[in-house]
Amino acid sequence: MTASDSKRDARGLAQGVLSYARKNVRTIAVLLAALVFVWLLEEVSEGEIMTLDALAYRFFVVTLRSDVMTPIMEGFTSLSSVAVILVMSLVVAAFAPGKAPGRCVCANVAGALVLNQMLKFIVQRPRPDGYRLAVESSYSFPSGHSMISMAFYGLLIWMIWKYERDDVMRHVWCCLFGLIIVMVGISRVYLGVHYASDVVAGFCVSLIWLVFFTKVIAPAFMDEENVQPRS
Repeated sequence: MTASDSKRDARGLAQGVLSYARKNVRTIAVLLAALVFVWLLEEVSEGEIMTLDALAYRFFVVTLRSDVMTPIMEGFTSLSSVAVILVMSLVVAAFAPGKAPGRCVCANVAGALVLNQMLKFIVQRPRPDGYRLAVESSYSFPSGHSMISMAFYGLLIWMIWKYERDDVMRHVWCCLFGLIIVMVGISRVYLGVHYASDVVAGFCVSLIWLVFFTKVIAPAFMDEENVQPRS
């Protein structure tokens, strides 16, 4: 076999892998999220503070925390509050396409909330102590705000990516909502009410739920036979 044949075979293999990945994005995302969550759960079950948690504490709490940053982080964490989610759900119900987009959003958030409460009850991890800037009384693992933000804003990303016809606005809104998801998680660590592992675990569980929801449940609410997705 010549060098050119080897390069051609390698290029063909790479293209095949990329093609498979593009066709199975959801499956790959679910598998990766599940693996990360199981790993975090095993580490948390041992009762030790993870290296990830210690590094995040040193950066976001010790280094980054300041009088300027605190109200900014409080603003981000409020984007996953009941009031904000309710108002935005009403906006979705009024303007989003589909048969019942408002009920779609509510069912999605309700499912994520139930999952979060079940996991908190099973794991019962105490919250970080000694450096909180917010009052929370429930268990720590996984982060409820992180799960709700991933479920709610993730669903908005799915709706926009699927139905928005303007490519520029589609990318702008998806990037904006993606940034909100990340910043809500960071804000929970900054405010001292969660470990970083709580946040990552919340994202993982909610991502798995979101993939299931958009594949199995959301189409019934959106009535996709009568809603034309972008071409």
